[in-house]
This record gives sequence, structure tokens and C-alpha cells, in this order.
Amino acid sequence: MSAKLPDHDKCTRAAAILKSIAHPQRLFILCCLFQNEMTVSELEELAGASQPVISQHLTRMRLEGIVEPRRDGNHVYYHLADTQVQPLIKTMEKIFNL
Repeated sequence: MSAKLPDHDKCTRAAAILKSIAHPQRLFILCCLFQNEMTVSELEELAGASQPVISQHLTRMRLEGIVEPRRDGNHVYYHLADTQVQPLIKTMEKIFNL
């Protein structure tokens, strides 16, 4: 058997990203952030969810390294941090017409 076996740590990382993306609200947030960086307030308005809910999702994805914040004065803008997530979101948009 000469085929290269998958890396366990990379599989664990991929599973964590996919698990995070599998939540409808987080997927919506990621699709929005794929288009442009946004504040919690902007995401709250687009998603129709409360500020605490959006913040919880962003915190989880920030801890997983998927998104990261950028402070500009009193505003905090979020954007996709993981470059591997960008083509994944783009592919999902094409496949599922998101």
C-alpha cells in the first residue's frame, strides 16, 4: 500500500471547520463575510438574529480561527481569516446556489 495516508491533525481541523459551517446561522454569516467584512450590527440586521446570538457564533468561529476581528475606532469588523474557508464557501455558493 503506497498511497499516502491522511494526516490525522489535518482531518481533525477539517472536521472542526465543517462542523462550524454546518450550522445554518454560521454558514449565513460566513457567506456574508465572504462578500465583505462586516460589523456585528450589520450581520445582526442581515441575519435577523439578536446581537448576542451573532456574537456567540462569531466568538466560536474566532476561537476556531475561521474569522478574525479588526478594530476601527468604535467599530469591530469581522472577516474570513482562514484562507482555506474562502474556496470552500465559494464552492458551496456555486453548488447550492447560496
